[in-house]
Amino acid sequence: MNFKLENLQDLYIDILKEIGNIGAGNAATSLSKMVSSKIDMEVPAIEILEIEKTVEILGGEELIVAGVYIEFHGDINGTMLLILDKLSSDNLLSMLFKKPCEGEFYNDMELSALQEIGNILASSYINSISAFSNLKVNISVPSVSIDMAGSILSVPAIEYGQVSDKIILIENRLKEGKNEIVGNFFLMPDMDSFKVLFKSLGVLNDE
Repeated sequence: MNFKLENLQDLYIDILKEIGNIGAGNAATSLSKMVSSKIDMEVPAIEILEIEKTVEILGGEELIVAGVYIEFHGDINGTMLLILDKLSSDNLLSMLFKKPCEGEFYNDMELSALQEIGNILASSYINSISAFSNLKVNISVPSVSIDMAGSILSVPAIEYGQVSDKIILIENRLKEGKNEIVGNFFLMPDMDSFKVLFKSLGVLNDE
């Protein structure tokens, strides 16, 4: 079967939404424990969009964002990129350190904290995929950078663009009091991994 993202049927999309919902719930719980505060979540929105439109979705290529890049491997392989706008990353750090986040640039401690938060959030999604499908999946140590959206998205877009011209976006909205965190996960498995995942879930045959 020549598997392409544009061929995903409603059933497959619904499964991805369910996995995303579980992942968001796990992420909210993990983040709540980390910051010792109640975190509320909205049902995540999942969309399949053209790679060239990813920057537009985020608000423009010159928008300053925090990016956490993670590779996953095992029974399925690929990469995941978490993008947080500056306000969301500021809110996350404020929740964690219990004080307003000031300044345009982050210090080493703040960058390390963002890296760990990104690791926790990404792990929540990867673990939900693993639990849902009974597949073994591990994640790499994440890398974090603060830069313009166009710059952060350029490398994975070029790499994944060799596999597909479309990408899966999972938009998450988490709230802690008046603080809102908007996290955009760009999920980029290789095409063979999609087949492995959906076969393990019993919704794809070998035809």
